[in-house]
Amino acid sequence: MKSAESLVKEVHVAVAVIIRGGQVLIARRPDHVHQGGLLEFPGGKVEPGESVQAALVREIAEETGLKVPVASLEPVIGIRHNYGDKRVFLDVWATRAAEGEAEGCEGQPVEWLSPDRLRDQDFPAANRPIIRALRLPGQLAITGAATSADEAIERLRSGMADAPQSLVVLRAPAMTGPEYHQLAAAAVPVCEAAGAGLIVHGAPEVFYSTPGALGLQLPWREAAKLTERPVPADVWLGVSCHDATEIDHAVAIGADFVTLGPVKPTRSHPGEPTMGWEAFGALVSGASVPVFGLGGLTLADLPEVRQQGGQGIAGISFWWPEN
Repeated sequence: MKSAESLVKEVHVAVAVIIRGGQVLIARRPDHVHQGGLLEFPGGKVEPGESVQAALVREIAEETGLKVPVASLEPVIGIRHNYGDKRVFLDVWATRAAEGEAEGCEGQPVEWLSPDRLRDQDFPAANRPIIRALRLPGQLAITGAATSADEAIERLRSGMADAPQSLVVLRAPAMTGPEYHQLAAAAVPVCEAAGAGLIVHGAPEVFYSTPGALGLQLPWREAAKLTERPVPADVWLGVSCHDATEIDHAVAIGADFVTLGPVKPTRSHPGEPTMGWEAFGALVSGASVPVFGLGGLTLADLPEVRQQGGQGIAGISFWWPEN
């Protein structure tokens, strides 16, 4: 016998992230509909036989009066959510090429907001990963090899000057606990001076011992021990993942994003098996959090990652100084 949950039909919803001048178009849901009164991104149900892109073009025109070129749409994230009385698949796509002046064609208020003004509690619960995706950059910088904390700081300062980043994961697996704590304490002001946020790497206690850190990246071995989110909701939590089971666990403990790989061969791990683009895309399509591709990727791979629905690339080589 099928469960009551399995009998609830899933609704395929096309969601549009319309970006202009660094701001996103937001509408307020009518009070009489499901989740009424909350904010939402424009979009609507995909009709039978209709592509998600066609649905987006139609819905955007009907709701806001904007004209969107189909070729400008790129995937952002896919989210499955069960509200209890309703199951939805949010198929989220972004455009930066909408033409015209936005208006609430169905009587709904609309406004342009910067991503940092989007608050979880103002949106339906399923929208949380969309908000995360809008706030996260397309590049997640990871620090590379250094022989000492002083050398790592010098390379960090040099790398930020040559290739500015907005988020940096401080990874130094060869360093002991005290050495890493010393490095993290010194790295925070370097990142702040460059306009970047520092994400520490390791167990939860590393975050709590690093004042000024903006988040924590959990290696899988640390994430596997947890049953709930180990850091506050207002800082970043990432998890290093390699397959669907690990991604599901990361979501269960409240991760804001995951890194996934290795996608391609890397110099640091020669001969290690890689997943390739097809497997990467399949795993991304089943993830309900933003996914950064990891492993052998360069800035030239960013369009492919985005086409596969990924958030962007994570890595060392695209920014970390060799010497």
